[in-house]
Amino acid sequence: MIFEHEIPSGSRLYFGKSAKIKREIEHIAGERLESLGYEEIVTPVFSYHQHESFSDLKPLIRLNDESNHEVTLRADSTVDVVRIVTKRLGRSMLSKRWFYIQPTVTFPTKEQYQVGAEVIDGSFDEVANTTIDMMKQLDIKPIMQLANIRIPHLLNEKYGISLKLLQSTNIEKILQIDLPWIDSLVRLHKIEDLDNLSDFPDDIADELQKIKEASFKIEYDNIVISPLYYTKMRYYESLTFKMFEGNSLLAMGGTYTVDDIDAAGFALYTDECIAHKMSRL
Repeated sequence: MIFEHEIPSGSRLYFGKSAKIKREIEHIAGERLESLGYEEIVTPVFSYHQHESFSDLKPLIRLNDESNHEVTLRADSTVDVVRIVTKRLGRSMLSKRWFYIQPTVTFPTKEQYQVGAEVIDGSFDEVANTTIDMMKQLDIKPIMQLANIRIPHLLNEKYGISLKLLQSTNIEKILQIDLPWIDSLVRLHKIEDLDNLSDFPDDIADELQKIKEASFKIEYDNIVISPLYYTKMRYYESLTFKMFEGNSLLAMGGTYTVDDIDAAGFALYTDECIAHKMSRL
C-alpha cells in the first residue's frame, strides 16, 4: 500500500531551511558563473540521443514520442550541452562557456540536482579553479582529489592489471602484483610525492607528470592525488578531479571528448552540498 504522502525512493523533497539553502546555492552559483563569462543553458528533459553516451542503458528512463521514436529522460547533461551548443546553436552562438542548473533522473526513480558547466576547448585547470571558486562562494572547503584516468587504462592495457581490481581499490591484492614500481605508485598521495618519477616506466611517468603540472595551475591548498583511481567514465579519459567531504562527493570534473570535440567541465552536486550545509546548522 502506498500512502498519499509517500514519495518514490531516490526522489528529492526540500522544504523550509533545506529549500532555502538549495535556492541560495543555485543563486550564488548562477551569479558567479555569469560573472566569469559563462552563459546559461537549460536543455530539454527529453532526448533522442542519451543512449549513445551510456554503455549500460539500465539507468535510462525510456519513453516514446508521438511518432513512436524512443526518447529518454535527461540522465546526463554534459553530452547534450556539447551537442546542442556545437551542432544546434553553433552557427549563431560564439560563447564556448556554458552553465546549467537542472536535475538529472535515472532508473528507477533517482533525482539528482546539479550545477554544471562545460567549456568547449577548455582546460583542466580552468574548470578545476572555477569549481574551487564555487566552493569558496558557498563557504565549503572540501578535499580536492586529482587523478588521471589514463593511468589505470595503461595499467590494464600494458601491465595486465584488471580494471575491476583497480575499481575495487583492493590495495592488498594490487601490492601483490609482480611489478617493481607498483608499491611506489600505490603510496603516491601528495603533490610532493611526484617530485621524483624515476622509479616508473616512461608511459606511467608521463601521465603522473600531467597531474603534477596541472596541480601547479590550481589555486588550492587542500589537494591529494590518487593515481590508481578508476571508475567507469562515460567521457572523462584523462585528468579528473573530485571534491569531497567525508563520504560525500560534492563536485567532480575533468577533460573529455564528445563527438571529436575537446572540452572540459564540472558538476557541483547540489543535493550533497545541501546535506553538508544542513549538517552545520
